Amino acid sequence: MNLGQIKNSFRNFIYRRKNFLLFAAGVVTVLLLIYPFNKAVRFTETNEYCFSCHVHGHAEDAWRLSPHVNNKAGITVNCVDCHLPPHGENRLWSKIKHGANDIYGFLFKDSADYNWEAKRSPEVAINFTYESSCIRCHDNLFPVGLSTEGVDSHLHYERNKDDLSCLNCHIHTGHYNPDYVHAQNLAFGQKEEEEGETFTAPAKIKAFENYTEFIPGTTVSFEMVAIPGGTFLMGSPKNEPFRREDEGPQREVYLDDFFMAKIEVTWNEFLAWFNATSSEGRLTAEEQAQVDGFSGATPPWGAPDQGWGTGQRPAITMTHHAAMEYCRWLSAVTGKHYRLPTEAEWEYAARGDTQTPYFFEGNPRRFSSQTWWNRIFGPSTDVISNYAIYNQNSSNRTSEPGNVFENPFGLVNMLGNVAEFCLDWYAPNTYSSYPEGVVRNPRGPATGQERVIRGGSFRSDAADLRVAARDHTRTDLWLRTDPQIPKSRWWYSDANHVGFRVVHVPQSDTNN
Repeated sequence: MNLGQIKNSFRNFIYRRKNFLLFAAGVVTVLLLIYPFNKAVRFTETNEYCFSCHVHGHAEDAWRLSPHVNNKAGITVNCVDCHLPPHGENRLWSKIKHGANDIYGFLFKDSADYNWEAKRSPEVAINFTYESSCIRCHDNLFPVGLSTEGVDSHLHYERNKDDLSCLNCHIHTGHYNPDYVHAQNLAFGQKEEEEGETFTAPAKIKAFENYTEFIPGTTVSFEMVAIPGGTFLMGSPKNEPFRREDEGPQREVYLDDFFMAKIEVTWNEFLAWFNATSSEGRLTAEEQAQVDGFSGATPPWGAPDQGWGTGQRPAITMTHHAAMEYCRWLSAVTGKHYRLPTEAEWEYAARGDTQTPYFFEGNPRRFSSQTWWNRIFGPSTDVISNYAIYNQNSSNRTSEPGNVFENPFGLVNMLGNVAEFCLDWYAPNTYSSYPEGVVRNPRGPATGQERVIRGGSFRSDAADLRVAARDHTRTDLWLRTDPQIPKSRWWYSDANHVGFRVVHVPQSDTNN
């Protein structure tokens, strides 16, 4: 080997060694970076770290009381086991996304201002709780010892995976809620010792004026408001903000006098019917004879009151059929003809001789959260909150009457709290199907698939609280988590925002 070859060999050795050293340095650098990165990833997945940002104590307390911690097996399901997807399913990206949102909220928001009740709903929780994480642990949906009801529920889930999530039925598994029931609720509505005078006779109507109705055999009464008949424009003008096609064309409608309940039917009122007519051995033979001819609701699945309480809160989660049966029973025990309002009666009563979007002053664009300006800076709530329980002031639950002002006719919560069943079948072209001229006491289409509901609810945006806004029942959707076969005809499993109020047309009375 000559001198030139030696020099070349030496240069190649130095070059290879240099590359090797650079490679080794790179490996060491990567390892040094990966180690603290992994330590950081692991640390930020501990429960202690989660609680450092999620400072609202009720979340931790409810978690510790839940079956995910408080169980016989001694297993602890950690925060990230539910609130991040399994490894290999975009876990890091989800962690970055949720973490950034949590840090922003911790630094710039007040946890006391959060609507925690809304965040506990399946519609919201599905955005930060992962179905794949549920299945990772609960891969066997039919374990030994599962109850018959559990088998039925999980079979229902297996057949409807595209429409259902684990959260629809197990929303409170990770955070304990003592009021939550996921089974047939045989105890719901059982009679408790009633306080006050037990009424022996219904009210007597001597003139067309407000009166208080008494439900015989109970301590329950409710107020009825005299609504003088007249003519009004039904529907909304084409230039009304947030108007939908089914709100027109506007039609001139005439209505006879009628009475309407001042507030929505309360749980006290509804349970008077439920206890008087339902089965399951709660009635004596004498009591059953008194209500012969009336079929009663079967026990509900879960807690119809959602754990919010009964009493004077509006009754919810009943089907349109149950509301109709309540009216039929109420008519029999009072000797008056009570029924659901027609859509025209409802709108006329809600307007209270006004023709504006609401029965009070205000532009829906100022009140609604749907405009880009209000999404950034927040909607105006100072006026509308005086008259309606809606998504800005409800804490995502119903409210007792007395928290809002009356409308011009003296009715409460016409535009909020709960939406209300009407007698009419729904059709998008109802108004255009009416004959020309003044329409007298319209009753809507003769047949249909779904019923009209009117008025916004505690979860509605202000745009849907407009007097002319129309909506309808969604029977299949509102029964999707009901595992019973056949599904209940009395209770909706997935609609907690609809109730009803009654009307009484004096000309139709049979016993007065």
